[in-house]
Amino acid sequence: MTGFYFSRYDPSQESRSRFEQLLDLFTQLLTYTSGDVAEALDWMNQLDRKYKLTDEQYGMGDFIEDLRENGYLREDPATGAFSLTSKAEQTIRKQSLEEIFGKLKKSRQGQHTTFKPGSGDEQSSETRPYRFGDTLEQIDFASSIRNAQIHHGIDSFRMNEEDLEIRETDFKAQTSTVLMIDISHSMILYGEDRITPAKKVAMALSELITTRYPKDTLDIVVFGNDAWTVEIKDLPYLQVGPYHTNTVAGLELAMELLRRRKNPNKQIFMITDGKPTCLKVGGRYYKNSFGLDRKITNRCLNLAAQCKKLKIPITTFMIATDPYLQRFVEEFSETNNGKAFFASLDRLGAFVFRDFESGKRKNVY
Repeated sequence: MTGFYFSRYDPSQESRSRFEQLLDLFTQLLTYTSGDVAEALDWMNQLDRKYKLTDEQYGMGDFIEDLRENGYLREDPATGAFSLTSKAEQTIRKQSLEEIFGKLKKSRQGQHTTFKPGSGDEQSSETRPYRFGDTLEQIDFASSIRNAQIHHGIDSFRMNEEDLEIRETDFKAQTSTVLMIDISHSMILYGEDRITPAKKVAMALSELITTRYPKDTLDIVVFGNDAWTVEIKDLPYLQVGPYHTNTVAGLELAMELLRRRKNPNKQIFMITDGKPTCLKVGGRYYKNSFGLDRKITNRCLNLAAQCKKLKIPITTFMIATDPYLQRFVEEFSETNNGKAFFASLDRLGAFVFRDFESGKRKNVY
């Protein structure tokens, strides 16, 4: 009889191998240790002693050996130290993508599509008569030959301009994105780890863009006292430094990067705790960590307004719950006509958004 058989779930009958189970935990720990393999393995050993993650058939030494054989770790022959391979770095990003965006519901929206036909990569089922300026690649030869046979007959075959049909293509908008990440000291202040959730969101977003939208461009900017660019592969290794928060420098660099991009669609995503505390004036740093300094916040608001004029929306991911900081981020977003997402550290799902795909002003939980 065709049907389904239900039975009680037995955790001991896990379908994944022991290596795959331990790999999930290991990659999570690597995010917290900023890619420090030795520290992550030390934590694994401590967890194994406390929670018995392994047994006599498969020990922690076997797991480390499997990491090497499967291409996740490389060993320095001179020092014996382990480091991550590019495969391991991509695995961490994929895990973040699944954790952050895995609960998104399927939708016909997204894909950067528009409702207008035009020059694009996706062929449409619609055709139209030839117009001056259409390229050879756009001609639907099957339909054009059929038209010629109908109009002129098979015996005296010829093809005129009025026989030609053009296959429409659906236009897909390309987007240039700059992802800004706050690495100031406040991201770990008061014992609250804000940088790890920030890295997870950043890795999830970068993996989403690079895998699903390969024609889009993505630049990553980190900002502390100053701002500079990093590569996607550097994301797992990001660490908080003894920096103040120079949001102005981050925004200025982001705007400069987008100025060089030729795509008409441009946007900035900023992950921060929302408190700018630093400004570079000439050759010196102007700093004030006590509350919100008007000299600093006014520069931030001016840049938000400039981005609005340039049609560059800013989406702010705020990993802090301080009411006065939230009010500033709301004012910043209103000035830019952008968006702000607020979430506590244990509710990363509140960061999930469909805006990147569909452009809708909607927060997805």
